[in-house]
Amino acid sequence: MTAAGYPLIAVAARGGTLTPALPAGLRCENDSHPAGRKDKKAIMADVYPIRPVTDDEFPAYRAVAEHAFHIGPPAERDLPLIGRLFEADRSLAAFDPALPVSAGPVGTAGAFTFQMSVPGAVVPTAGVTAVAVLPTYRRRGILRSLMRRQLADIAARGEPIAALWASETPLYGRFGYGRATTHASFVLRRGEGALAPWVPADPGLRLRIASPAVVIAELGKVYDTVLATQPGFCSRNDAWWDRLLKDPPEDRNGFSPLRCLLAEDECGPRGYALYAGQGRWDENTFLPDSRLVVRELTAADPAAAAALWRDLLSRDLVAEVIARLRPADDPVLYQLLDPRRARPQVADGLWVRIVDLPHALAARRYCCPVDVVLEVTDELLPGNAGRWRLRAAGLSGSAGSGAPAGAVSCERTSDPADVALGIRELGAAYLGGTRLGMLAAAGLVTELRAGTLAPLSAAMSWDPAPWCPKIF
Repeated sequence: MTAAGYPLIAVAARGGTLTPALPAGLRCENDSHPAGRKDKKAIMADVYPIRPVTDDEFPAYRAVAEHAFHIGPPAERDLPLIGRLFEADRSLAAFDPALPVSAGPVGTAGAFTFQMSVPGAVVPTAGVTAVAVLPTYRRRGILRSLMRRQLADIAARGEPIAALWASETPLYGRFGYGRATTHASFVLRRGEGALAPWVPADPGLRLRIASPAVVIAELGKVYDTVLATQPGFCSRNDAWWDRLLKDPPEDRNGFSPLRCLLAEDECGPRGYALYAGQGRWDENTFLPDSRLVVRELTAADPAAAAALWRDLLSRDLVAEVIARLRPADDPVLYQLLDPRRARPQVADGLWVRIVDLPHALAARRYCCPVDVVLEVTDELLPGNAGRWRLRAAGLSGSAGSGAPAGAVSCERTSDPADVALGIRELGAAYLGGTRLGMLAAAGLVTELRAGTLAPLSAAMSWDPAPWCPKIF
Protein backbone atom coordinates (compact mmCIF):
# COMPACT_ATOMS: atom_id res chain seq x y z
CA MET A 1 0.00 0.00 0.00
CA THR A 2 1.14 3.54 -0.60
CA ALA A 3 0.34 6.68 1.28
CA ALA A 4 -2.12 7.32 -1.47
CA GLY A 5 -3.28 10.82 -0.76
CA TYR A 6 -6.63 9.53 0.46
CA PRO A 7 -9.41 10.38 1.14
CA LEU A 8 -9.10 12.12 -2.22
CA ILE A 9 -7.70 10.33 -5.28
CA ALA A 10 -5.98 12.83 -7.52
CA VAL A 11 -3.93 12.84 -10.68
CA ALA A 12 -1.02 15.14 -11.36
CA ALA A 13 -0.95 17.38 -14.37
CA ARG A 14 -0.97 16.28 -17.95
CA GLY A 15 0.41 18.59 -20.56
CA GLY A 16 2.35 21.11 -18.47
CA THR A 17 4.19 24.01 -20.01
CA LEU A 18 7.53 22.20 -19.97
CA THR A 19 8.36 19.66 -22.66
CA PRO A 20 9.48 16.27 -21.31
CA ALA A 21 13.00 15.22 -22.17
CA LEU A 22 13.04 12.14 -24.39
CA PRO A 23 16.24 10.76 -25.90
CA ALA A 24 16.23 10.53 -29.66
CA GLY A 25 15.01 7.27 -31.13
CA LEU A 26 13.05 6.09 -28.09
CA ARG A 27 9.53 4.84 -28.68
CA CYS A 28 6.57 5.50 -26.43
CA GLU A 29 3.86 3.50 -28.14
CA ASN A 30 1.91 0.86 -26.20
CA ASP A 31 3.69 -2.42 -25.55
CA SER A 32 6.97 -1.09 -27.00
CA HIS A 33 9.00 -2.36 -24.05
CA PRO A 34 9.72 -6.13 -24.28
CA ALA A 35 9.37 -6.54 -20.52
CA GLY A 36 5.96 -4.92 -20.70
CA ARG A 37 4.72 -7.36 -23.34
CA LYS A 38 6.13 -10.42 -21.58
CA ASP A 39 4.98 -9.60 -18.07
CA LYS A 40 1.47 -8.55 -19.10
CA LYS A 41 0.89 -11.97 -20.69
CA ALA A 42 2.28 -13.83 -17.68
CA ILE A 43 0.32 -11.85 -15.13
CA MET A 44 -2.97 -12.33 -16.97
CA ALA A 45 -2.68 -16.00 -15.94
CA ASP A 46 -2.43 -15.25 -12.20
CA VAL A 47 -4.83 -16.94 -9.79
CA TYR A 48 -6.43 -13.54 -9.12
CA PRO A 49 -7.14 -11.94 -12.50
CA ILE A 50 -6.04 -8.31 -12.82
CA ARG A 51 -7.57 -5.68 -15.08
CA PRO A 52 -8.26 -1.94 -15.14
CA VAL A 53 -11.58 -0.90 -13.62
CA THR A 54 -14.26 1.21 -15.21
CA ASP A 55 -15.50 4.54 -13.89
CA ASP A 56 -18.62 2.79 -12.62
CA GLU A 57 -16.48 0.46 -10.52
CA PHE A 58 -14.79 3.26 -8.62
CA PRO A 59 -16.82 2.81 -5.38
CA ALA A 60 -15.81 -0.86 -5.16
CA TYR A 61 -12.22 -0.01 -6.11
CA ARG A 62 -12.10 2.68 -3.44
CA ALA A 63 -13.57 0.32 -0.82
CA VAL A 64 -10.39 -1.79 -0.86
CA ALA A 65 -8.32 1.21 0.22
CA GLU A 66 -10.90 2.12 2.84
CA HIS A 67 -10.37 -1.23 4.54
CA ALA A 68 -6.61 -1.28 4.05
CA PHE A 69 -5.99 2.31 5.21
CA HIS A 70 -8.73 2.32 7.89
CA ILE A 71 -10.58 5.27 6.40
CA GLY A 72 -14.15 6.08 5.46
CA PRO A 73 -15.81 6.76 2.13
CA PRO A 74 -15.32 10.15 0.46
CA ALA A 75 -17.72 12.95 1.30
CA GLU A 76 -20.44 13.62 -1.24
CA ARG A 77 -19.00 17.08 -1.86
CA ASP A 78 -15.68 15.55 -3.01
CA LEU A 79 -17.15 13.32 -5.71
CA PRO A 80 -17.09 15.90 -8.55
CA LEU A 81 -13.39 16.55 -8.03
CA ILE A 82 -12.70 12.84 -7.72
CA GLY A 83 -14.48 12.35 -11.03
CA ARG A 84 -12.15 14.87 -12.69
CA LEU A 85 -9.05 13.23 -11.30
CA PHE A 86 -9.62 9.49 -11.37
CA GLU A 87 -7.84 7.59 -14.16
CA ALA A 88 -9.80 4.38 -14.59
CA ASP A 89 -7.53 2.99 -17.30
CA ARG A 90 -4.55 3.19 -14.90
CA SER A 91 -6.46 1.81 -11.90
CA LEU A 92 -5.76 -1.92 -11.71
CA ALA A 93 -7.84 -4.31 -9.62
CA ALA A 94 -7.39 -7.98 -8.70
CA PHE A 95 -10.52 -10.12 -8.42
CA ASP A 96 -11.27 -13.40 -6.67
CA PRO A 97 -12.46 -15.78 -9.43
CA ALA A 98 -14.47 -17.73 -6.86
CA LEU A 99 -16.71 -14.70 -6.32
CA PRO A 100 -19.01 -12.81 -8.69
CA VAL A 101 -17.60 -9.62 -10.19
CA SER A 102 -20.23 -7.70 -8.23
CA ALA A 103 -18.35 -8.64 -5.05
CA GLY A 104 -15.71 -6.12 -6.08
CA PRO A 105 -11.92 -6.31 -6.19
CA VAL A 106 -9.69 -7.75 -3.49
CA GLY A 107 -6.62 -5.68 -4.37
CA THR A 108 -5.85 -2.43 -6.19
CA ALA A 109 -2.99 -0.40 -7.63
CA GLY A 110 -3.38 2.96 -9.35
CA ALA A 111 -1.17 5.54 -10.99
CA PHE A 112 -1.23 9.21 -11.90
CA THR A 113 -0.02 10.39 -15.30
CA PHE A 114 2.28 13.35 -14.77
CA GLN A 115 5.59 15.02 -15.52
CA MET A 116 8.29 15.18 -12.85
CA SER A 117 11.36 17.34 -12.64
CA VAL A 118 14.61 15.36 -12.54
CA PRO A 119 18.17 16.71 -12.68
CA GLY A 120 18.26 18.98 -15.71
CA ALA A 121 15.01 17.80 -17.32
CA VAL A 122 11.32 16.98 -16.92
CA VAL A 123 10.27 13.39 -17.71
CA PRO A 124 7.00 11.43 -17.95
CA THR A 125 6.45 9.68 -14.63
CA ALA A 126 3.93 7.21 -13.24
CA GLY A 127 2.83 8.40 -9.82
CA VAL A 128 1.92 5.14 -8.12
CA THR A 129 -0.92 5.34 -5.60
CA ALA A 130 -3.88 3.48 -4.09
CA VAL A 131 -1.96 0.21 -3.70
CA ALA A 132 -3.98 -1.90 -1.29
CA VAL A 133 -5.13 -5.45 -0.54
CA LEU A 134 -8.17 -6.42 1.50
CA PRO A 135 -7.09 -7.53 4.99
CA THR A 136 -8.68 -10.95 4.43
CA TYR A 137 -6.64 -11.50 1.24
CA ARG A 138 -3.17 -10.67 2.50
CA ARG A 139 -0.19 -13.01 2.08
CA ARG A 140 -1.53 -14.54 -1.12
CA GLY A 141 0.82 -12.88 -3.60
CA ILE A 142 -1.79 -10.36 -4.75
CA LEU A 143 0.39 -7.33 -4.02
CA ARG A 144 3.30 -8.80 -5.95
CA SER A 145 1.08 -9.62 -8.93
CA LEU A 146 -0.37 -6.11 -8.94
CA MET A 147 3.05 -4.51 -8.81
CA ARG A 148 4.39 -6.71 -11.60
CA ARG A 149 1.39 -5.94 -13.80
CA GLN A 150 1.62 -2.24 -13.04
CA LEU A 151 5.32 -2.11 -13.94
CA ALA A 152 4.54 -3.89 -17.20
CA ASP A 153 1.84 -1.33 -17.98
CA ILE A 154 4.14 1.58 -17.15
CA ALA A 155 6.83 0.15 -19.41
CA ALA A 156 4.31 -0.29 -22.22
CA ARG A 157 3.30 3.37 -21.88
CA GLY A 158 6.89 4.51 -22.38
CA GLU A 159 7.24 6.15 -18.96
CA PRO A 160 10.89 5.72 -17.89
CA ILE A 161 10.32 6.02 -14.13
CA ALA A 162 7.68 5.48 -11.46
CA ALA A 163 7.49 7.17 -8.09
CA LEU A 164 5.46 6.69 -4.92
CA TRP A 165 5.06 7.64 -1.28
CA ALA A 166 5.32 4.48 0.81
CA SER A 167 2.87 3.85 3.64
CA GLU A 168 5.51 1.53 5.15
CA THR A 169 9.18 1.58 4.18
CA PRO A 170 9.77 -2.22 4.03
CA LEU A 171 7.20 -2.72 1.27
CA TYR A 172 8.61 -1.44 -1.99
CA GLY A 173 12.32 -2.15 -2.10
CA ARG A 174 11.55 -5.70 -3.19
CA PHE A 175 9.83 -4.28 -6.26
CA GLY A 176 12.85 -2.18 -7.25
CA TYR A 177 11.86 1.14 -5.65
CA GLY A 178 14.67 3.05 -3.97
CA ARG A 179 14.39 5.82 -1.38
CA ALA A 180 15.17 8.90 -3.45
CA THR A 181 14.18 11.86 -1.28
CA THR A 182 13.80 12.83 2.35
CA HIS A 183 11.62 15.46 3.93
CA ALA A 184 11.49 17.17 7.30
CA SER A 185 8.90 18.54 9.71
CA PHE A 186 9.63 21.67 11.75
CA VAL A 187 8.08 22.96 14.97
CA LEU A 188 9.13 26.44 16.15
CA ARG A 189 7.73 28.02 19.28
CA ARG A 190 7.18 31.64 20.15
CA GLY A 191 10.36 33.67 20.05
CA GLU A 192 12.38 30.92 18.36
CA GLY A 193 11.93 31.95 14.72
CA ALA A 194 14.27 34.91 14.45
CA LEU A 195 16.30 34.96 11.24
CA ALA A 196 20.00 35.76 11.33
CA PRO A 197 20.90 39.41 10.63
CA TRP A 198 23.00 38.42 7.62
CA VAL A 199 20.10 36.75 5.78
CA PRO A 200 19.40 38.59 2.49
CA ALA A 201 16.53 41.06 2.36
CA ASP A 202 15.09 42.87 -0.63
CA PRO A 203 13.44 46.25 0.07
CA GLY A 204 11.61 45.93 -3.24
CA LEU A 205 9.62 42.95 -1.98
CA ARG A 206 6.15 43.42 -0.56
CA LEU A 207 3.96 40.89 1.22
CA ARG A 208 0.26 40.57 0.55
CA ILE A 209 -2.38 38.37 2.21
CA ALA A 210 -4.87 36.96 -0.27
CA SER A 211 -7.43 34.24 -0.75
CA PRO A 212 -5.62 31.31 -2.44
CA ALA A 213 -8.33 30.91 -5.07
CA VAL A 214 -7.98 34.55 -6.13
CA VAL A 215 -4.20 34.38 -6.69
CA ILE A 216 -3.97 30.88 -8.16
CA ALA A 217 -2.36 32.25 -11.33
CA GLU A 218 0.40 33.87 -9.25
CA LEU A 219 0.92 30.64 -7.32
CA GLY A 220 1.27 28.76 -10.59
CA LYS A 221 3.91 31.18 -11.88
CA VAL A 222 6.06 30.72 -8.79
CA TYR A 223 5.61 26.97 -8.71
CA ASP A 224 6.46 26.51 -12.39
CA THR A 225 9.57 28.67 -11.99
CA VAL A 226 10.79 26.47 -9.15
CA LEU A 227 9.76 23.23 -10.87
CA ALA A 228 12.16 23.90 -13.74
CA THR A 229 15.18 23.45 -11.42
CA GLN A 230 13.83 21.44 -8.47
CA PRO A 231 13.99 17.65 -8.84
CA GLY A 232 10.97 15.94 -7.32
CA PHE A 233 8.42 18.61 -8.27
CA CYS A 234 5.46 17.42 -10.36
CA SER A 235 3.65 19.70 -12.79
CA ARG A 236 0.17 20.81 -11.74
CA ASN A 237 -2.92 21.44 -13.82
CA ASP A 238 -6.14 23.09 -12.62
CA ALA A 239 -7.44 19.91 -11.03
CA TRP A 240 -4.23 19.38 -9.09
CA TRP A 241 -4.33 22.96 -7.80
CA ASP A 242 -7.96 22.46 -6.81
CA ARG A 243 -6.92 19.43 -4.80
CA LEU A 244 -4.10 21.31 -3.08
CA LEU A 245 -6.33 24.25 -2.19
CA LYS A 246 -9.30 22.11 -1.16
CA ASP A 247 -10.51 23.55 2.15
CA PRO A 248 -14.08 22.66 3.14
CA PRO A 249 -15.10 24.06 6.55
CA GLU A 250 -15.97 20.55 7.75
CA ASP A 251 -12.32 19.48 7.43
CA ARG A 252 -10.68 22.40 9.25
CA ASN A 253 -10.80 20.93 12.76
CA GLY A 254 -10.90 24.29 14.46
CA PHE A 255 -8.47 26.02 12.09
CA SER A 256 -9.09 29.10 10.00
CA PRO A 257 -9.73 28.98 6.27
CA LEU A 258 -6.63 28.32 4.16
CA ARG A 259 -4.82 31.60 3.53
CA CYS A 260 -2.06 32.77 1.23
CA LEU A 261 0.87 35.07 1.89
CA LEU A 262 2.28 36.31 -1.41
CA ALA A 263 5.78 37.80 -1.84
CA GLU A 264 5.96 39.99 -4.94
CA ASP A 265 7.67 42.97 -6.51
CA GLU A 266 6.91 45.22 -9.46
CA CYS A 267 7.76 42.38 -11.85
CA GLY A 268 5.37 39.86 -10.31
CA PRO A 269 5.21 37.07 -7.71
CA ARG A 270 8.40 35.57 -6.29
CA GLY A 271 7.08 33.33 -3.52
CA TYR A 272 4.04 32.21 -1.60
CA ALA A 273 3.01 30.47 1.61
CA LEU A 274 -0.24 28.59 2.14
CA TYR A 275 -1.18 28.36 5.80
CA ALA A 276 -3.99 28.17 8.34
CA GLY A 277 -4.23 29.34 11.94
CA GLN A 278 -5.92 28.07 15.06
CA GLY A 279 -6.79 30.74 17.62
CA ARG A 280 -6.32 29.48 21.18
CA TRP A 281 -5.85 30.91 24.68
CA ASP A 282 -4.66 29.21 27.84
CA GLU A 283 -7.78 29.08 30.02
CA ASN A 284 -5.83 29.43 33.26
CA THR A 285 -3.31 32.14 32.40
CA PHE A 286 -5.13 33.72 29.44
CA LEU A 287 -1.85 33.69 27.56
CA PRO A 288 -2.11 33.41 23.75
CA ASP A 289 -1.59 29.85 22.54
CA SER A 290 -2.43 30.01 18.84
CA ARG A 291 -0.93 27.71 16.20
CA LEU A 292 0.03 28.30 12.59
CA VAL A 293 0.37 25.36 10.19
CA VAL A 294 2.22 25.94 6.91
CA ARG A 295 0.75 23.75 4.17
CA GLU A 296 3.22 24.82 1.46
CA LEU A 297 5.89 27.49 1.10
CA THR A 298 7.60 27.92 -2.26
CA ALA A 299 9.92 30.73 -3.33
CA ALA A 300 11.94 31.46 -6.45
CA ASP A 301 14.83 33.15 -4.62
CA PRO A 302 16.40 33.37 -1.11
CA ALA A 303 15.14 36.88 -0.33
CA ALA A 304 11.54 35.93 -1.08
CA ALA A 305 11.78 32.79 1.05
CA ALA A 306 13.31 34.76 3.92
CA ALA A 307 10.57 37.39 3.74
CA LEU A 308 7.84 34.76 3.93
CA TRP A 309 9.43 32.91 6.84
CA ARG A 310 10.22 36.13 8.70
CA ASP A 311 6.57 37.16 8.58
CA LEU A 312 5.08 33.77 9.52
CA LEU A 313 7.53 33.10 12.35
CA SER A 314 6.91 36.49 13.96
CA ARG A 315 3.09 36.58 13.91
CA ASP A 316 1.52 37.98 17.07
CA LEU A 317 -0.31 35.62 19.46
CA VAL A 318 1.22 32.53 17.81
CA ALA A 319 2.77 30.06 20.25
CA GLU A 320 3.76 27.43 17.68
CA VAL A 321 4.47 27.28 13.94
CA ILE A 322 4.36 23.84 12.29
CA ALA A 323 5.71 23.14 8.81
CA ARG A 324 5.57 19.65 7.32
CA LEU A 325 6.86 18.10 4.09
CA ARG A 326 9.78 20.50 3.93
CA PRO A 327 13.09 19.62 2.25
CA ALA A 328 15.44 17.98 4.75
CA ASP A 329 18.10 20.56 3.83
CA ASP A 330 15.60 23.44 3.78
CA PRO A 331 17.46 26.76 3.31
CA VAL A 332 15.52 28.17 6.26
CA LEU A 333 17.68 25.99 8.52
CA TYR A 334 20.61 28.18 7.46
CA GLN A 335 18.60 31.39 7.71
CA LEU A 336 17.42 30.84 11.29
CA LEU A 337 19.53 32.40 13.99
CA ASP A 338 19.07 29.23 16.09
CA PRO A 339 18.28 26.36 13.69
CA ARG A 340 18.13 23.80 16.51
CA ARG A 341 14.83 25.39 17.50
CA ALA A 342 13.24 24.06 14.32
CA ARG A 343 13.40 20.59 15.89
CA PRO A 344 13.65 18.89 12.49
CA GLN A 345 12.29 15.37 12.20
CA VAL A 346 13.37 13.65 8.99
CA ALA A 347 11.58 10.85 7.14
CA ASP A 348 11.69 9.21 3.72
CA GLY A 349 9.80 10.90 0.90
CA LEU A 350 9.60 9.76 -2.72
CA TRP A 351 10.62 6.26 -3.70
CA VAL A 352 11.70 5.98 -7.35
CA ARG A 353 11.67 2.97 -9.65
CA ILE A 354 13.65 2.87 -12.90
CA VAL A 355 11.32 1.28 -15.46
CA ASP A 356 13.23 1.89 -18.70
CA LEU A 357 16.91 2.14 -17.76
CA PRO A 358 18.49 3.59 -20.92
CA HIS A 359 15.62 6.07 -21.35
CA ALA A 360 15.78 7.19 -17.71
CA LEU A 361 19.56 7.57 -17.49
CA ALA A 362 19.79 9.41 -20.81
CA ALA A 363 16.91 11.77 -19.94
CA ARG A 364 18.54 13.39 -16.90
CA ARG A 365 21.72 15.47 -16.73
CA TYR A 366 24.94 14.92 -14.77
CA CYS A 367 26.88 17.56 -12.90
CA CYS A 368 30.32 16.42 -14.10
CA PRO A 369 31.69 14.19 -16.88
CA VAL A 370 31.49 10.43 -16.40
CA ASP A 371 32.19 7.35 -18.53
CA VAL A 372 31.36 4.15 -16.68
CA VAL A 373 30.03 0.63 -17.30
CA LEU A 374 27.23 -0.42 -14.95
CA GLU A 375 26.31 -4.02 -14.11
CA VAL A 376 22.64 -3.82 -13.14
CA THR A 377 20.35 -6.48 -11.66
CA ASP A 378 16.57 -6.29 -12.03
CA GLU A 379 14.45 -9.36 -11.31
CA LEU A 380 11.08 -7.85 -12.24
CA LEU A 381 12.08 -6.09 -15.47
CA PRO A 382 14.96 -8.17 -16.86
CA GLY A 383 15.22 -5.86 -19.86
CA ASN A 384 17.01 -3.46 -17.51
CA ALA A 385 19.51 -6.07 -16.34
CA GLY A 386 23.01 -6.44 -17.70
CA ARG A 387 25.81 -4.09 -18.62
CA TRP A 388 25.24 -0.50 -19.68
CA ARG A 389 27.78 2.11 -20.66
CA LEU A 390 26.83 5.53 -19.37
CA ARG A 391 28.60 8.49 -20.93
CA ALA A 392 27.80 12.03 -19.82
CA ALA A 393 29.59 15.23 -20.74
CA GLY A 394 28.58 17.05 -17.56
CA LEU A 395 27.12 20.53 -17.34
CA SER A 396 30.15 22.22 -18.87
CA GLY A 397 30.90 19.66 -21.57
CA SER A 398 33.69 17.11 -21.83
CA ALA A 399 37.06 18.41 -22.96
CA GLY A 400 38.30 14.91 -23.76
CA SER A 401 35.54 13.84 -26.12
CA GLY A 402 34.42 17.22 -27.36
CA ALA A 403 30.82 16.38 -26.42
CA PRO A 404 28.61 19.42 -25.82
CA ALA A 405 27.40 20.31 -22.35
CA GLY A 406 24.58 18.04 -21.19
CA ALA A 407 25.20 15.31 -23.79
CA VAL A 408 24.31 11.85 -22.43
CA SER A 409 24.18 8.34 -23.85
CA CYS A 410 23.36 5.00 -22.25
CA GLU A 411 23.88 1.88 -24.34
CA ARG A 412 24.33 -1.84 -23.87
CA THR A 413 27.92 -3.03 -23.86
CA SER A 414 30.01 -6.17 -23.43
CA ASP A 415 32.87 -4.24 -21.83
CA PRO A 416 33.94 -5.20 -18.30
CA ALA A 417 31.78 -3.62 -15.60
CA ASP A 418 33.09 -0.83 -13.38
CA VAL A 419 30.26 -0.64 -10.83
CA ALA A 420 27.66 -3.28 -9.84
CA LEU A 421 24.32 -2.32 -8.32
CA GLY A 422 20.66 -3.25 -8.20
CA ILE A 423 17.83 -1.36 -9.84
CA ARG A 424 16.68 -0.32 -6.35
CA GLU A 425 19.93 1.52 -5.66
CA LEU A 426 19.89 3.13 -9.08
CA GLY A 427 16.38 4.42 -8.38
CA ALA A 428 17.47 5.79 -5.02
CA ALA A 429 20.27 7.78 -6.67
CA TYR A 430 18.31 8.87 -9.76
CA LEU A 431 17.05 12.24 -8.51
CA GLY A 432 20.47 13.23 -7.20
CA GLY A 433 19.81 13.20 -3.46
CA THR A 434 21.07 9.73 -2.47
CA ARG A 435 24.78 9.30 -3.12
CA LEU A 436 26.01 6.04 -4.59
CA GLY A 437 29.11 6.35 -2.41
CA MET A 438 26.92 6.21 0.68
CA LEU A 439 25.09 3.16 -0.68
CA ALA A 440 28.47 1.52 -1.32
CA ALA A 441 29.44 2.21 2.30
CA ALA A 442 26.25 0.36 3.26
CA GLY A 443 27.33 -2.61 1.15
CA LEU A 444 24.63 -2.10 -1.48
CA VAL A 445 26.82 -0.95 -4.39
CA THR A 446 30.11 -2.57 -5.43
CA GLU A 447 33.03 -0.86 -7.13
CA LEU A 448 34.53 -3.44 -9.51
CA ARG A 449 37.28 -1.23 -10.95
CA ALA A 450 39.15 1.06 -8.60
CA GLY A 451 38.49 4.75 -9.00
CA THR A 452 35.18 4.48 -10.91
CA LEU A 453 32.60 4.81 -8.13
CA ALA A 454 33.51 8.27 -6.82
CA PRO A 455 33.18 10.02 -10.23
CA LEU A 456 29.84 8.29 -10.85
CA SER A 457 28.55 9.21 -7.40
CA ALA A 458 29.59 12.83 -7.92
CA ALA A 459 28.09 12.99 -11.42
CA MET A 460 24.69 11.71 -10.26
CA SER A 461 24.45 14.09 -7.30
CA TRP A 462 22.56 17.33 -7.81
CA ASP A 463 21.88 20.77 -6.37
CA PRO A 464 19.28 21.43 -5.21
CA ALA A 465 18.59 18.11 -3.52
CA PRO A 466 15.32 16.52 -4.62
CA TRP A 467 12.15 17.39 -2.76
CA CYS A 468 8.47 16.65 -3.32
CA PRO A 469 6.19 19.03 -1.38
CA LYS A 470 2.96 17.06 -1.73
CA ILE A 471 1.92 13.46 -1.09
CA PHE A 472 0.03 11.98 -4.03
